[in-house]
Amino acid sequence: MGKKLSVVVPTFNEAGNVEELAHQVGEALEGIDYNIWFIDDSNDNTPGVLKELCDKDTHCRYHHREGAEQTGLATAVIEGFNMADGDFLACMDADLQHPPAILRPMYAAMLSGADMCIPSRLIKGGSDGGLNIIRKFVSGTARWMGKAALSSLRKISDPTSGLFMFRKEMLEGAELQPIGWKIMVEVLAMCEYRLIVEIPYEFHDRNSGESKISKKVTLQYIEQLKSLRGRGIRHDSAIVTRWSPEFTKSMIDKYCPLKKEGEDRS
Repeated sequence: MGKKLSVVVPTFNEAGNVEELAHQVGEALEGIDYNIWFIDDSNDNTPGVLKELCDKDTHCRYHHREGAEQTGLATAVIEGFNMADGDFLACMDADLQHPPAILRPMYAAMLSGADMCIPSRLIKGGSDGGLNIIRKFVSGTARWMGKAALSSLRKISDPTSGLFMFRKEMLEGAELQPIGWKIMVEVLAMCEYRLIVEIPYEFHDRNSGESKISKKVTLQYIEQLKSLRGRGIRHDSAIVTRWSPEFTKSMIDKYCPLKKEGEDRS
C-alpha cells in the first residue's frame, strides 16, 4: 500500500488479550505493511506471553519497562511512538474494546489525506454499548470537562478516546508531557495538524482482565487539563470532517480494498 503503519499498544497485565489482539490486527490489516509495538508495564506473566508472541509473529515487537518512574499508559504510548518506524502511528487498547477491524478504515482515512483519524462512538454508525451506565456517565463527564478546558477538543465528537491514528511527522517539534491516560488529548492539544477525519465505530466489551479506571486516573486527567490550558496551541483553522458508515466503506474500497477469494495475494 506504500505507507507503513505502526500500531502502539500499551499493556498492563493483559496476558489474556495480546495474542487475540495480534491475530485480529493481522486480519484487519491484510495486505498492508504494518507492525505492532507492545509497550508493557506488567507485573504478571504478560512479558512472557509477549516474548512467545513476538518469536512466532514477525509483525510483533515488545518492550517491557521496569521501575515505578516509567510506568503509566501515556508515557508508554509516547515511548512506543518514539520506537515505532511507521509512516502512520496508531494507538489502541489491548483489551479489545477497541475493535482491531477499525484499523483498516482508519488507514484509508490517512491515505485520503487526513493528518489524523479518530474513530467516534458518538456519530452516525457509532456506539458506546461496551460501557455500563456508570462508565457512560464518567466518559461523558470527561468529554465535557475536556471541551470546556481546551478549545482544541471542541470540534471533536469523541476527544477522550484512546483510539486514534496520525502522521508520524506530527510529533516533530511537539512538546508532549503526558500525564495519566489521556494521550490523545495531549496530541490534539500539542501537535500541528490541518485535517482530522472522524469515522464511526462500536465500542466493545472487554475480552479479558479488569478495567484500570480509578480515582488516581481521574485526578491525573484533571491535572493534565490544567497543564494543557497553559501550554496547548490553538487549532482554529483545523478542519474536522465526519464520515458516514457508507462513505467509510467506499473509502476502504478506494484506498485499501481487501483481496477477494481467488485473487493473487503475492
